[in-house]
This record gives sequence, structure tokens and C-alpha cells, in this order.
Amino acid sequence: MTRVSLLNSPLLLGFDEFERTLERISKAPTEGYPPYNIERTGDEALRISLAVAGFEIDDLDIQLEDTQLTVRGRQKPETEARIFLHRGIATRQFQRSFVLADGVQVTGATLDNGLLHIDLNLPRPQRDVRTIAIRKGANGSGGQTIDVAADDA
Repeated sequence: MTRVSLLNSPLLLGFDEFERTLERISKAPTEGYPPYNIERTGDEALRISLAVAGFEIDDLDIQLEDTQLTVRGRQKPETEARIFLHRGIATRQFQRSFVLADGVQVTGATLDNGLLHIDLNLPRPQRDVRTIAIRKGANGSGGQTIDVAADDA
């Protein structure tokens, strides 16, 4: 079966990596634990908040590899024997991943009242306006080569 690409238009050039990222995300398991929020905290800032009740700082690990932010939680085994009549608070290990756009920076993380907050900075994209010079080909007269010049926008 042939796969139809959303980005197969001849007018969209260089989106191969973006398409691979979308494919990887679509195949990722969609587990609901731990629950999380993503909120805008400023014009250029986001915050991811994960509900990690019962986890301590030493139980959590945050890694950023290229553009993938991964949060892992693993609690140490309990040393004392406890008898629960009802156990509704999850203590299982987890892994939650987020794919960040190029240029997004992780500025910090805090654990506060059972919520792990990860702060992100979204820099504004710089407009790149350039004039592309046209040079004459081998069959044209003059044979000049003109470099591409960047305009300060």
C-alpha cells in the first residue's frame, strides 16, 4: 500500500525531517499517565505541568535530546511493609515525551506540591528577507557571478 504524504507538494521543499517527526508522533503510544497541562505563561513562554504526586526530585529525570523532551519517573521500592485497604494513588513508573520545535529552549524545571513544572522559551522567529541575485549562464554574455546579499529587515 502506498502512503500518501501530507507534505508531498512540489512547492514544499525541505520538510522531510518534519514529516518524519509527524510520523513518529502518530505511532507513539497514547498513555494518559501522568496527566499534564501546557499553558502559555507569556508572549514567548510556555509551561508544561505534570501531575506527579508521590514522586520526589530524585525519582524524576528530564532529558532533552535534539528536539525531544523526555520526562521519566521511577519511585524507589518501599522499604517498610504497609497494608493498604484501598490504593488509588498511582506509584508506577512513567515516561512522557514532547517534541519541541527548533529554537525552543528549556529554561528550568521545578517540583512544587506534586506538580512538575517545565518552563520553555519560544523565541520569536527572525524574518529573513534577502534579494537573490541572478547571474548569467555559460551561454549568456558577460558570465558574471553575483553573490547573494542579505538585506537587514
